[in-house]
This record gives sequence, C-alpha cells and structure tokens, in this order.
Amino acid sequence: MQMTIIYQNYLEALRTGDRRAALSTAHAAIAAGADIRDLYMEVFQPAMYEVGRLWETNQFTVAQEHLATAITQSVMAQVYATVDGEPPLGRTMVATCIGGELHELGIHMVADFFEIEGWEVCYLGANMPAADVINMIERKRADLLAISVTLGGHILQVRELIDAIRATPSGKRVKIMVGGQPLNRAPEAWHAIGADFTATNAREAVRAVTEAMR
Repeated sequence: MQMTIIYQNYLEALRTGDRRAALSTAHAAIAAGADIRDLYMEVFQPAMYEVGRLWETNQFTVAQEHLATAITQSVMAQVYATVDGEPPLGRTMVATCIGGELHELGIHMVADFFEIEGWEVCYLGANMPAADVINMIERKRADLLAISVTLGGHILQVRELIDAIRATPSGKRVKIMVGGQPLNRAPEAWHAIGADFTATNAREAVRAVTEAMR
C-alpha cells in the first residue's frame, strides 16, 4: 500500500472524526510492511499539519481539531504497542513541553523514535513546570533533554528553562535539544536560547543526536 494512499485515507478519517477508520488504516499499513517511523513521518505528521491548516483557515472547528489530535494520539499508542525496539543503549532522555504548552503530539513522536532506538525515555508531556523538569533530569541522570515549543510567544520561556537547567549540576552535563514550528521558521534561534542542537522532525532528531553524542 503506497504511503500517499494511506495518508489520504487517514486524513479522511480525521476529517470525519472516525477513530476506527483511522486505526484500521494504520494497522493495515503496518500489516503491509510499513515501518512505523515512515507512518509517523509520512502520514501522522502531515495529516496533523493539514488539520492545523484547516483550523487556521476556519474549515475546522476547535472541537474538530481536538478530536483529530485525540484520534492520532490514540492511534499512535496502539500502533506503537506492536513495535519491537532496539536493545537498550544505556542512555536516557527526558522529553517535555514547557509550561503553558498544550500541544504535545510532536514531542510524543520524538519520544517514540528515541525509544525505538533503544533509549530509556521519560516522556513528561505537555505543560510541565520548570522545577519538575529539572527534578526529573537530576533523578534520571538524563543524557538528553528534548523540549518542544509550538507558539512563538513561548520561546522566551524555553530560554528561561534552559538557563535554569544550566545553573544546576546536572545541567552542566545534559545535552539539550529544542524543536517546534517557531524554531523551524527561525533556524538559528536554537543557538541563541542556549540549546545544543535542534531538529525539524523526529527522524532528524535521532540522526542529529546520534551524530553529536557518539
């Protein structure tokens, strides 16, 4: 089954709010031999970008956008449960959104990709207080922190979080990766806010971290 057809079927399921059709489409793709990472990159991610565009152009209501997001989160969880990842690497990542961020689908994808590669992943999700993120980094002696930001107005908060982390003993050793649409639109911003690197998607994130932390 071609990814283009899978994408079209999946997007139609999101348009109609049909969770069963969305899940059936994803399972059929996996049964046909699709790699889950291709499904994430070529189906789930572009479908959700299209949902966002439909919402921004008033073709989707807030309720429809929320339903599409909930469907995709559910489908990701059920499809991911069928995957056998690589053996443990002995490295740990904390993945989070900053306080005030409610859009966690992107960082969820990143977390899944790293777990498939053998990382221990502590996925904290949306709207996390800075103090709790720092505490988790210290408790887990994390090698990597991944931070997602979806709103340009939250960039300053990302910098404040990074500054607070760098001021701790654990913050001097942990590598920090940032990502999200505002950073994709301003490719050099990641350096200005004190991160070690950035990535535009989950696949690129794995590649960038693998190369940087050899």
